[in-house]
Amino acid sequence: MKNDKQSLPDMNFLKENNHLEKISSYTKLDWKPLLDLIPKIEKVKKFGDDKGAMKLLQQGLIDMNSYVEDEIVEEFRQVCYSIPIIIDFDWGSWDEGQKMVSDDNFDYDTIDIPTKCKIITAIVRNDRFCSGRLVDAFETGIMIKVLKSIRKQLGLQSKAQK
Repeated sequence: MKNDKQSLPDMNFLKENNHLEKISSYTKLDWKPLLDLIPKIEKVKKFGDDKGAMKLLQQGLIDMNSYVEDEIVEEFRQVCYSIPIIIDFDWGSWDEGQKMVSDDNFDYDTIDIPTKCKIITAIVRNDRFCSGRLVDAFETGIMIKVLKSIRKQLGLQSKAQK
């Protein structure tokens, strides 16, 4: 595990006014780097750890980047920005997205891919201000559900499903 905050990716954003067209123009090949992470994510047992920060806190020190993340979390973040699928929008005020990710039984297959990208955006961007949110999205299974839903909507199957 490593602390990703030391090597932030280049931040490429989609503009809110044309993200629908841009995401709709992506080919299956464009999505491949993101979807290729699914089997890697499924193998990870623990996506992050904040024990080091807790030890510092006991010593009276505060670490603002408290989570040490598994490599897959940083790889995921870099892929999201490189494709890009991160959308420049007011994710903090997006109540609809908050309701979706707060519902453990939400069916991500009921929303389109651009909305799934907004969910990913909100989680990734929130993590920059509240360390551990992205790790939590992996730990709770939200992120794998979103990724598998994107794969399904694109008509792609995992190797196990073939």
